[in-house]
Parts: sequence; structure tokens; C-alpha cells
Amino acid sequence: MSTRELRTASSAELGADGLPELRALMDAAFGSRFDDHDFDHCLGGTHVVLRLDGVVVAHAAVVPRRLLVGERVLRCGYVEAVATHPDHQGQGLGTAVMDLADELVRRCFDVGALSTSAHRFYERLGWSRWRGPTYVVRGGTWVRCRSEDGAVMVLPVRPSDPLDPGLPMAVDERPGDDW
Repeated sequence: MSTRELRTASSAELGADGLPELRALMDAAFGSRFDDHDFDHCLGGTHVVLRLDGVVVAHAAVVPRRLLVGERVLRCGYVEAVATHPDHQGQGLGTAVMDLADELVRRCFDVGALSTSAHRFYERLGWSRWRGPTYVVRGGTWVRCRSEDGAVMVLPVRPSDPLDPGLPMAVDERPGDDW
């Protein structure tokens, strides 16, 4: 019987040994679709790591970002680098790391957000597609980001203060993919 460990850690806590192991997981799960910018995007927040017999097989990161929705500025727990090793997919491990990531978002942020093509996976976990137009803030200016329309999903945190999913939404620019 294998041992299963699910825990959270900062990038610093993962250290020089843990980060290369995470990068290897991303390469196994995504191949060349995951580059150095993508890996950098998952650093600086909280990693949710699932190990089987001491080996990392699933991961999600929650990183702080500023999210602008209409006129509102929100503290966002942006979910990055959600992956399960191909040899372990379909066993609920991705759901396990996302359940804990969702808990972190709900506890520490105003809203959760992510960009994905795997909508059904996240919808069954309570995430919903953003219907409004998407933007990136470059030099203080909102620049339209049509390629992200329909890809961005949100996890509402405050039911008493709902967001209108038809409003414009923006994030600050960053190297690589802005969303």
C-alpha cells in the first residue's frame, strides 16, 4: 500500500530540491507547452503538493495577484501549474490538490481566478467561466486580451458580495502569458 501525503509549502520551503521536482512534474504533464515563464508564475505563493511514496505526483499553486473587475480592485488567489503526473491521472489526485487550493483561496483572498481550457474539471469544483471581456494592464492602460475571453474562470469567495461575470476583468502584465 502506498503512502499519500498532501501538504502546503511556500516556494522557499520547497527549496533547491523540491522546485526541480515540481518542474519535472510540469514537464511530464505538459511537455513543451510549459515553459520557464509558466514555472516562474507558480512561484511566490503557496504550493499544494501531493506525494505518493515520497514522489510528487500532483500540484497546484496559489499566488497573489491584483485582479480588477469593473471599478473594483480585488486580492486574487491566482491558481497556477495545476498538474497530475500522466501515470496517476484519473485517480482524483488533481481534485485533491484543487480542493486544498480552493480552501486557501477562500481563506486568504477576495476571489480566485485561473485560465484554462479544462473548464469541466474546474466547473465541477465550483469555478465558473468569466463571461466579460478580459484585459491586461500595461503601463497603467487596459489592453484588450481577446485570446483569454472564455478561458478565465473564477471562484467566488464572498457570496454576500457577488461579482457580475459580464464586467470587464484585468490583471497586471507579467513576462510570458499575462493570464
